[in-house]
Parts: sequence; structure tokens; C-alpha cells
Amino acid sequence: MSREIDPAPRLTHFGALCVLQAAMDEAEAIGVGQNIAVVDEGGNLVAFVRMDGAKLLSRETAISKAISAASHRCPTGRLDDALELKLAIASGGRLTNLEGGEPLLVDGYCVGGIGVGSGSGAQDVQVARAGAMALSQGAAQ
Repeated sequence: MSREIDPAPRLTHFGALCVLQAAMDEAEAIGVGQNIAVVDEGGNLVAFVRMDGAKLLSRETAISKAISAASHRCPTGRLDDALELKLAIASGGRLTNLEGGEPLLVDGYCVGGIGVGSGSGAQDVQVARAGAMALSQGAAQ
């Protein structure tokens, strides 16, 4: 490859659905209906589900968590608290520091993010990590 072209992997719709299914399986295992959003590296929504019993407004936070994780290439909830309000204002409310967002990483490249909302912060993180792990395990095969 030349220096002008980056051979970075990309998230496909099939990969997004695998992430979504693994996250739904984890949410069902812990008995919490969740809103689960999967975005590509540009923050574009690729897959979404509102599971039975998920809180209505958590749809928005799930999408924001996914976009934030992809944008910052790290799990949400780790930024300096002093930056939270500035982050939300600067992004028109699209970025958040709430727990429950995980980047989707393949071979060191961030191909997207997953965001989960409707449970406790710990439950959202658990479900998001299960989805993210499914992609990294599938890419390794």
C-alpha cells in the first residue's frame, strides 16, 4: 500500500449485527431490557434495538455513548468530570461521558462504537463490553 491510502478495516452491517446480537444476549442474561446502538467510525448509526422494557429516553443516551466511544476511541465515563458539560455543549449534545459506551477495535483500528442505555451504569458497561468483545473475537478468526 502507498502512503496515500490507509488500509484500515471497516465495520460492515454484518459485523454491526454480530455486535448487537452479543450485546442483546448479555442483556437478556442479566435480565435488563436495553437500548443498544452501534455506529461506524464516523458516528453513523449502523444498527439499533430497543429491547422490551428498555427506557424510552435511554435511546438517545445509547446513541450518544456509541458516538462518543467511536469519537474518543476509548470507553465512555473516563473523561475528566470538568469536561462533561463542555463536551455536550460543543457537540450539540451528541457526545457524552456517561458509562456504557465502548469503542469497537480491530487490529488497533477503531471501526466504530457501541452504546448501551437503560440499566445501571455497571449493567450498561457489561452489555457494551460483551458486544465489543464479540467483534474483536470474530475479527481474530
